[in-house]
Amino acid sequence: MTSTDSTADTAERPARLPWAARTARSAAAAWTAWAATRALLLLCAMRVLVLPGPDVTTDVSVIYQGWAEVLRTGTFPLDDVTWQYPPAAALPVLAPGLLPFLPYATAFFALMLVVDAAALALLLRAGRRPGHRRTGAWVWIAGVALLGPTAYARYDLLVAAVAAAALLAAARRPRTAGALIACGALLKVWPVLLLAGAPLRGRRARALWWSAAGWGAGLLLAAVVAVPGALCFVGFQRDRGTEVESLGALVLHLARHAGWPGEVQLHYGSLEFLGPGVPLVSALALALSGAALAWLVHWRLRTAEFTAATLADAAFTAVLLFTTTSRVISPQYLLWLVGTAAVCLTVRAGRQGLPAVLVLLATGVTLLEFPIHFADVVASTPWGVTLLVLRNGLLVAACLLACRRLRNPGGRGRRAQDAGVPGVRPSLSPAPDAHTPATSR
Repeated sequence: MTSTDSTADTAERPARLPWAARTARSAAAAWTAWAATRALLLLCAMRVLVLPGPDVTTDVSVIYQGWAEVLRTGTFPLDDVTWQYPPAAALPVLAPGLLPFLPYATAFFALMLVVDAAALALLLRAGRRPGHRRTGAWVWIAGVALLGPTAYARYDLLVAAVAAAALLAAARRPRTAGALIACGALLKVWPVLLLAGAPLRGRRARALWWSAAGWGAGLLLAAVVAVPGALCFVGFQRDRGTEVESLGALVLHLARHAGWPGEVQLHYGSLEFLGPGVPLVSALALALSGAALAWLVHWRLRTAEFTAATLADAAFTAVLLFTTTSRVISPQYLLWLVGTAAVCLTVRAGRQGLPAVLVLLATGVTLLEFPIHFADVVASTPWGVTLLVLRNGLLVAACLLACRRLRNPGGRGRRAQDAGVPGVRPSLSPAPDAHTPATSR
């Protein structure tokens, strides 16, 4: 090395060290916050700290464990209407068997802790790329914590982590992203919505779509051939009604105060309204979901340019729309929104910051309505209805804002060819704007 090279290295090193130090401090702060909040979650999940309301962990210790015993016999729970999941859901249900030295529920919580940590590591690493930031990691830390022990007592955390990994991988590794989307869809269907903002043209776009379709078809065929009852979840899911926490349920909660004779019963694995008018409310919820789908199709047909953030922003918006309009809004569904929102805020060009904040607020309110005040929700007390109005109102507001920002990107994002968006080969440097003088760059 020449003396000139040595001098140049010495001159550059002080400029790099502060950035490296800031990056290290940021990661350390994130991991410290994660460790503190997850310690509380584990204490609640292990019932060392007990929150008011129903025990959220019984889904694991009773339902999941019962399914695991059936699955070990080589068949899906064909006679259990609460089994409403695609065939790959068998994997997280059986996974605690990998830790035979622990009770089933404890092993499940430990595995969710590992998945949680892996998702945070992935978001922090992605935040170091050009055009990215670490804000999304903090959204993940806060969102999972705000949901409380329910986050570790359902396997939705795993699905949200897989979805986030797919979105982060799409720009650089579209085939990997397609495989992850297929795996996520076979875990819980909704990750197929991640394709809402995927371009249709270009070599990498084709790689994404073909990988998702190929892996999805192959895995589904393998499950159908290998295990009886792989598709039984379709009928069970179709027959679900209006769950007490859903948007449509607000009409029925208010109707009870006006003398409506309906009641709440355990039905298809959740507490649902039963009585006159309920089928109409369920049909209207399906119509809202249909309208959401029509809006997404309309947006896709009118969108000619994809920015660096389109894939993540569209995925977040699609999942938000279908979650909010669903006949069922179980508390764990908020994890779907947290995972996709975290990716949106990891990409600097993203425009879903305010909707993501509204989702975090809705997640905190969800902890209040379930489990803490769930008895009030079921009984349609004024306090219970108020919590539902607040939570569902935040989700509706987030939907409207997300759709507006997706429809009007405002030119803030970089063009697709400069950002590695699947479907377009990235250029080495930004294309000049014919309307902008070179001296202003």
